Amino acid sequence: MSELTGKTAIVTGASRGIGAAVARELARRGAAVAALARNGAACDGLAQAIAADGGRALALGCDVADAGAVAAAVAHVEEAWDRVDILVNNAGMIDPIGTIAETDPAEWARCVTVNLCGVYHGVRAVLPGMVARGGGVIVNVSSGAAHSALEGWSAYCSAKAGAAMLTRSIHLEYGAAGIRVHGFGPGTVDTDMQVRIRASGVNRVSQIPRADLAPVGRPATIIAWLCGDGAADLAGQELSIKDADLCRRAGLT
Repeated sequence: MSELTGKTAIVTGASRGIGAAVARELARRGAAVAALARNGAACDGLAQAIAADGGRALALGCDVADAGAVAAAVAHVEEAWDRVDILVNNAGMIDPIGTIAETDPAEWARCVTVNLCGVYHGVRAVLPGMVARGGGVIVNVSSGAAHSALEGWSAYCSAKAGAAMLTRSIHLEYGAAGIRVHGFGPGTVDTDMQVRIRASGVNRVSQIPRADLAPVGRPATIIAWLCGDGAADLAGQELSIKDADLCRRAGLT
C-alpha cells in the first residue's frame, strides 16, 4: 500500500509547473487528486495522465480569488470522494512587477487576492470537513519573498508575508483539532512565472540563469512528503527547500 492510499487531495494552480508536478506525485503515492485551475480544461490532460497510470484524478475550473467558487469546488470533491484530507495551496501570480508608484492599484489588489485571500478561501472551505473527521493536512506554497523584500515585487512580497502569518494562525487555531499546516518555500524553480520574472529584468532574481533553476520535481517531492505522517513534527512551520535536513528527510539528495 502506498503512503497516501485512501487520502483525497486538492491542489490549486495545478494546470502546470509546481502544481501539476505535486498532483502527479501525490497520485503516485496513492492519493486521489483534484487538480484545480482557473481554466479547468487545462488540467484535463493531467487528470487523464494520472488515470492512465492507475490513479484517481479529476479536473475542476476554479479561480481561488472567488470564495464562492472555491467553496463549490471543495463541495464537488467531497461529494465525489466523501472527504478532503489534503489541501495544497499552490495557485499564485507574480504580477504586477514594478515600483509601487508604477503599479496599477487593481492589479496590485488582484495579486494580493490570489496569493493571500486565495489561501484563506481554500483553508476556510476545507476546515469544516477536516475538523469533523479529526484531522487533515494543509501545505501553503510560500516563498523567500515572504521573509525578504525584493524591489518591484511589493504586491507579491506583501501577499506571501501575509500567507506565512496565515499559516501560523491556522496552526494556532486548529492544530489541537488535528489540522497540520506547513508553509513551504520551493526556491527558484523552472516555471512560467520565472519566464515572466526574467523578462522583467527587475531585481536579482530576474538575473538567475534558467540553467540554475530547479526542476519542478524537487519541490513537488517535498510537498508530497509533507502531506504524509513523517512530517508531523514540522507542523505550523515555514519551511524551505534550502534546508538540507528537510531535503534529506523528504528523500532528496
